[in-house]
Amino acid sequence: MTELNNNVLIDVQHLTKAFGDHVVLKDISEHINEGEKVVIIGPSGGGKSTFLRCLNLLEIPTEGTIIFDGTDITDPKTDINKVRQHMGMVFQHFNLFPNMTVRQNITWAPTKTGMMKAEEADAEATRLLTRVGLLEKEDAYPSSLSGGQKQRIAIVRALAMKPRVMLFDEPTSALDPEMVGEVLEVMKELAEEGMTMAVVTHEMGFAKEVGNRILFMADGVIMEQGTPDQIFNHPQSPRLQDFLAKVLI
Repeated sequence: MTELNNNVLIDVQHLTKAFGDHVVLKDISEHINEGEKVVIIGPSGGGKSTFLRCLNLLEIPTEGTIIFDGTDITDPKTDINKVRQHMGMVFQHFNLFPNMTVRQNITWAPTKTGMMKAEEADAEATRLLTRVGLLEKEDAYPSSLSGGQKQRIAIVRALAMKPRVMLFDEPTSALDPEMVGEVLEVMKELAEEGMTMAVVTHEMGFAKEVGNRILFMADGVIMEQGTPDQIFNHPQSPRLQDFLAKVLI
């Protein structure tokens, strides 16, 4: 296991998640250090996205605790909306507000939460849009954008809140192949700048290049974890070996 430091940002203890009788996550204990890039891979239905969504309580754990930056977010007394201001989330299907322009999508949350004044949020939107090469789209509505453009805007919208961690739930799986690269490029830049990231993805090249630590999830548990070299070049469990044989063509 690769640990960049001992500053644990997210600490997961005995996490279990069931939907009725179907147990999706089974007693998982894991952590993410500040500055780490943790990439979660595995077969569909293995619990990857559910695990990620539990990290900011978009899914409520059935059992277990999740500590984010010293706060137990599974405690009912915790104001989860305040905590989420520090946890950026990028979804598979963008989730942009269709009735707002690109600029409005980016500035809405920072101003609504009182984190920034309108002029500050505008300046930050300009800076971030310039960074991802989409400033000319500032007055466009999401319906006029390509999938890759929408996802880059979704990333920018999350970054506008200056989060401590970015959670990516299969951010390229809904994109046409030619648009995947432009989104992964933005994510790689974030990683290089030191952003703490947890990424569920089927992009094995990205996992190898960017991940400090790879988690292989199947059947609701983390079956194996390690550096990209350990996971991709020296897999131990037969289940991981079988998975890699199918995805590394």
